[in-house]
Amino acid sequence: MCGRFLLNATPEEVRMLFGLPEEVPFPARYNIAPTQPVGVVRASPGGRRQFSFMRWGLVPSWVADPSTCTLVINARAESLDERPAFRDAFRSRRCLVPASGFYEWGPGRFTKRQPYWMRPRAARLIAFAGLYETWTGPDGTTVDSVCIVTVPANAETRPIHDRMPAVIALEDHDEWLAPGELTAKQKERLLRSPPDGTFEPVAVDTRINAVSNEGPDLLAPPQPQFDLGEPPGRVRAGSS
Repeated sequence: MCGRFLLNATPEEVRMLFGLPEEVPFPARYNIAPTQPVGVVRASPGGRRQFSFMRWGLVPSWVADPSTCTLVINARAESLDERPAFRDAFRSRRCLVPASGFYEWGPGRFTKRQPYWMRPRAARLIAFAGLYETWTGPDGTTVDSVCIVTVPANAETRPIHDRMPAVIALEDHDEWLAPGELTAKQKERLLRSPPDGTFEPVAVDTRINAVSNEGPDLLAPPQPQFDLGEPPGRVRAGSS
């Protein structure tokens, strides 16, 4: 499951890594949560890559009213081509979600529910596999939304949670973004657990529990005090 993540890389770093034609300004975010805007990289009809913001929580194009749609922030890789909510997007609307790691909650030294920053070991910036949709209302109103694909946890994530975001390697960005359906072999290769050692669990301040908190100080080491915050629940996460 991925219920929170961060992006503290600069716009220039994002532009360079993802091969964007131009830099799109955005602030560093240390506590990105469901329903908030998420930076997304996708292929435009002309073949160039495009960076835009979408709501985190997929709204299938066929729903009648987005306000009544169950919030789906994650999609299990194993069932992407089976679930109606993801099937069409997986075939033709794949995207990359730039990230500087993600958060999970597990047992800790000072609290039973300790937040951990799953920090990439080799780089400041990685790409989660994402799916996006554009919902259009009767009045022409549109809602662009995205969800993050999850896979079974690797060695360093497994003690904290059994699922984690799928990471698309740099050399596979073009293949994931290319229009058209992926073969079974492509799906298996692209959507597998990241190699062991990709992330490093770093315990961080429990103030990350509240979505209203923001800023680099959230990455500070935890303090020996009671955790009064509520960790993010799994009820609203949809298919993780």
